[in-house]
Amino acid sequence: MLSKQKVITLGFQHVLAMYAGAVVVPMIIGAALKLTPAQIAYLIAADLFTCGIATLLQVIGTRFTGIRLPVVLGCTFTAVGPIIAIASTSNLATAYGAIIISGIFVVLAAPLFGKLLKFFPTVVQGSVVTIIGLSLIPVAMNNAAGGQDSPDFGQPSNLLLALGTLIIILLVNRFATGFVRAISVLLGLIAGTVAGYMMGIVHFGSVVEASWFSVVKPFYFGVPEFSVVAIITMILVNIISMAESTGVYFALGKTTNKEVSNEDVVKGLRGEGVAIVLGGIFNAFPYTAFSQNVGLVQLSGIKSRDVMIGAGGILVVLGLLPKLAALTTVIPNAVLGGAMIAMFGMVVASGINILSQVDLRQNENLLIAACSIAVGLGSAAVPGMFEQLPTMLKMLLQNGIVTGSLTAVVLNLVLVHWNKNLKQALVENNQTVSEAS
Repeated sequence: MLSKQKVITLGFQHVLAMYAGAVVVPMIIGAALKLTPAQIAYLIAADLFTCGIATLLQVIGTRFTGIRLPVVLGCTFTAVGPIIAIASTSNLATAYGAIIISGIFVVLAAPLFGKLLKFFPTVVQGSVVTIIGLSLIPVAMNNAAGGQDSPDFGQPSNLLLALGTLIIILLVNRFATGFVRAISVLLGLIAGTVAGYMMGIVHFGSVVEASWFSVVKPFYFGVPEFSVVAIITMILVNIISMAESTGVYFALGKTTNKEVSNEDVVKGLRGEGVAIVLGGIFNAFPYTAFSQNVGLVQLSGIKSRDVMIGAGGILVVLGLLPKLAALTTVIPNAVLGGAMIAMFGMVVASGINILSQVDLRQNENLLIAACSIAVGLGSAAVPGMFEQLPTMLKMLLQNGIVTGSLTAVVLNLVLVHWNKNLKQALVENNQTVSEAS
């Protein structure tokens, strides 16, 4: 049983692991829509607050909702483009109306999605988890270089910071034991940030300017408005998130040695749908299970749900205390990138471990793993290949996790299920012929 101090410390480590991904979405959307600094600050606060509520709903769970696994929910990057497009052509109230309705759709569609689990055997699960990890590696490397499109991208100082952070994490994992080993990522982030401060690249201006307290208000940007096109767009976004989250559930199940059942997935997706509805009400964003925290669970070896409850509580507090939230933003991108390399690499390793349980000497299994990973990684690495397609189709196919998952499921259907049914039909036909003769 972990003490309260350890739960809070380990929970804070999970918050730092997902923090950049959580705050960058409101920052991008706010800048694209030319919102005022006060409005952007509200978006960030609302997002953190709702992230915390969504995580608690998912981890604690009820009879009907919540996967009850050590999972952290954060806003999905897939929604960034659609939200900007909807708000630019109409307004933010229309975007939030679409988010609310799409969340209700996820709650209602969860049982149907759960029935598809029979198409996710071990070879498909291993391929999907591997794709999730591989598709995240470019994010880690971009951060390690200083952050995509940053003026100091690729500077030696950034590369050294990332390398130093990674080395500290590895050394702590190699030589420390127990609790210290479990917080290796947190120690790496702290050491990297201190080094960044000594190098003059850590600034506390945003902390000084941030207010001490802020209350998240429902419908801050106005009463929700509804558009059929906007609603369909957000439903498509959340179908993609459902596929991503299902892969994360499988990865967490393998990491925590828990068999993820049909009912578990349905309850998890229902919880996600409720979180999306809350995101629309509090003017935040659609939510999905964050992959980076899966790697952290495996790296730290701490699989307790109490830690995630602690993380959810910390996110809620950060959403109410902007000054504390701003304090975590001073961590340099390069330091985050160094930590991400270890965490995302662990997701890849987890996928490979799952695939090791599959007989890859069977040609069907080998083709499923090879083609799905190639398609998923290719879509993530070269999204421009789909630029000439219609917007809806382009949004779907530019997500490597979705294309890889669909490839794995379809190939499993064609090469395994249909092949088995064909063989069974031939056997039954031969038996009928023999009996007739």
